[in-house]
Amino acid sequence: MSSYRITEMARPYIEYDMIQTYTELPDFPEFRVKLLHAVLSSHPAVSANSELYSLVTSLVQLGMDTHDMISNHSMDKEFKAARARQLKVLAGDYYSSRFYHLLAQSGQIEIVSRLSEAICETNRLKMNLYLAMKQHNLTAEQYIHQSVEIRAQLFLSFKGYAQEILGDRWPDLLNRFTLLELLLDEISRSETLKEVGGSWGFWHVLERCTNDEKKLLQEGELDDAKLKNLWHKYKVTFELYQLLAQQSKELRADLAALGSDKLARELLIICEPVQRYLETPKVSEEI
Repeated sequence: MSSYRITEMARPYIEYDMIQTYTELPDFPEFRVKLLHAVLSSHPAVSANSELYSLVTSLVQLGMDTHDMISNHSMDKEFKAARARQLKVLAGDYYSSRFYHLLAQSGQIEIVSRLSEAICETNRLKMNLYLAMKQHNLTAEQYIHQSVEIRAQLFLSFKGYAQEILGDRWPDLLNRFTLLELLLDEISRSETLKEVGGSWGFWHVLERCTNDEKKLLQEGELDDAKLKNLWHKYKVTFELYQLLAQQSKELRADLAALGSDKLARELLIICEPVQRYLETPKVSEEI
């Protein structure tokens, strides 16, 4: 197995006391980065740069995700909220700038160009999704599809290298690993009822609820207790667990079809935490 230490390499860039004290940062894109690193490490022409490429891609992703967390309530004057907003802007810019610096330092100008193009495409896709959300012209299935497409864009920058190793399987495998991450995030949002507006649960309920419930949901007039009852009524968390179990099963089947070579075994290990997560007692309960 190739040695994976991207998370540790990224830590000096992302761990700052002031940022951690005053604001919340997005999760590290663990599955996507591990997948990218494993594939690039298997490519004889780029294996020497697999850590660099994986690191800079993770930093760009963190930068974009950090900017996405910035509150839309720009008039919020409360000190902590204002400072958190400012730090998210600065942190996102900083993480993104590190990728330019690291690649330029190593003379990898071509990768700068590839990732820059992917950033532009990601932003275009985000605008399309945000517009559909604003118009309430979106289904839960469309939300999943578009969110996966957005999250996968940066990693598609290495499509040429990856397809030399995995052939036509690469885009589908990337999408499946990305979907696992997305579903885990959506489960967390559903269980904590944190930032559920525009989540998978929001669109899932919107497709099924009564007209009165729909009006309250769209206008954001549900308190936590009523929101919890609505999520329970339409089995949001339960349905997400079902989706996660189905996608995990299909991904493992895809990886088994790759054979028993080193890369296939490594990719199976990457998704093992999902299987363990699904085997915990709470998954079998109808939440």
